[in-house]
Amino acid sequence: MGEWQTVIGLEVHVEMETESKMFSSCPVVDSVGAEPNSAVDALSLGMPGTLPVINIKAMEYGIMVGLALNCEIPPINQFARKNYFYPDLPKGYQISQYDRPLAVNGYINIELEDGSSKRIRVRRAHMEEDTGKLSHIMGGSLVDYNRAGVPLLEIVSEPDINSAAEAEAYARKLRSILRYLGVNSGDMSKGLLRFEANVSVLHESDTELRERTEIKNLNSIRNMVKAIDYEVKRQIKLYSSGATVKPATLGWDEAAQKITVQRYKERADEYRYFPEPDLPIVEVSRELVADIAAKLPALPDELQQRFVNELGLSNYDSGVLTAERAVAEYFQKIVESGVDPKLTANWLTTDLFRMMNKNEVEREMIDGIPVSAENFASLLTLVQQGTINQSTARKKVLPEMWSSGTEARAIVDEKGLAQISDPTLIEASVDKVLAENDDMLQRYLGGNEKVLNALFGKIMGAMRGKGDPSIVRRALLDKLAEMKLD
Repeated sequence: MGEWQTVIGLEVHVEMETESKMFSSCPVVDSVGAEPNSAVDALSLGMPGTLPVINIKAMEYGIMVGLALNCEIPPINQFARKNYFYPDLPKGYQISQYDRPLAVNGYINIELEDGSSKRIRVRRAHMEEDTGKLSHIMGGSLVDYNRAGVPLLEIVSEPDINSAAEAEAYARKLRSILRYLGVNSGDMSKGLLRFEANVSVLHESDTELRERTEIKNLNSIRNMVKAIDYEVKRQIKLYSSGATVKPATLGWDEAAQKITVQRYKERADEYRYFPEPDLPIVEVSRELVADIAAKLPALPDELQQRFVNELGLSNYDSGVLTAERAVAEYFQKIVESGVDPKLTANWLTTDLFRMMNKNEVEREMIDGIPVSAENFASLLTLVQQGTINQSTARKKVLPEMWSSGTEARAIVDEKGLAQISDPTLIEASVDKVLAENDDMLQRYLGGNEKVLNALFGKIMGAMRGKGDPSIVRRALLDKLAEMKLD
């Protein structure tokens, strides 16, 4: 934006998909689908005399994420009390981590629109407990404590992000990593993954950062992008008019498509952090870290490079195929069956994705579509072997596979769609079409080579699209060459 530069840091709240809550054995349930306040216990409700016990599985999940984000895992971390009053926080404080977090000094590499990459540093990732959920209706508020105490990992980036587009790339990459690890479904509609953007702008004459605002609880990446763009324009307009930007907590009003001020910002010392007296200091052994690191699955960047180096795919196709773990696994199943990787990538990223879009199926749900990886592999095998041509596969077989779930070979056999490769049959069709279209033939022989494609189309039509295109074209060219010699 000319003389202004956008400066963004993202805070991401990730619910760990454990069976029980962070500090008690109370089960974790779907916070949207479950009956309100049906999964609570004395500790979730902040009852006096209750004592927290650390969920080890949640800590291991947090370490997994830290390692996947290239973080250091300090040998010592500690929980702290973050004190503030709000109806969704029954104890009056949140058990979090402050000066001794679980993971520090990491980074994520993102791909930019121009094809280049950029490194976004991750300052820290710390464990804490989630709060309850407030619903504001008819001038009042209702609180559901099912979510209170659910393990939460907060991931804080450095202010290295310089546009809403970069924020989107970072958010999508992080979401993909979490889904690859299996620690979070990435479902933002249910609040399982929540983004908060710290936004400021920097004038080209500035020597230090200006005041920032924080946009809270963004429930989709699309809304995050719109909110950031709106807030950047708002701040520039304020500064350009001689006003100032006050540090504040903001919200995004989806209906009005604008930013709203919720409250002016608290300082860290207003939370009165102090070490949690009911929990011990946590020692993380190097052996545990090494064991968790050894069990990490292949992550998007690693798979993308593997697809490029071992399968010969382009960086772009590899990036598309590895953005979602389910898509990468679907692709790998097809290639492992013997189908050419480039043919698979082309069909998957065009025809199948187009069909999924038409039926409003998200890519992450690819393993639930009517066309299984095994069936899709059978279709591509028929194309690869020349049993059917690409047009037949695309226009007739794949749509039927989607609508009925029938295996490709069965559709081809039932409807007689197999490609004709017999030279004798093809030559007979060529002779017949040329005899029926003498005017076009004479124009071609007279030097109008543009007629060639029209003749080819008529032959394919006469064969009801079942002729092998390469053999048909060769037979046509050979026949026309003979006629020219005559």
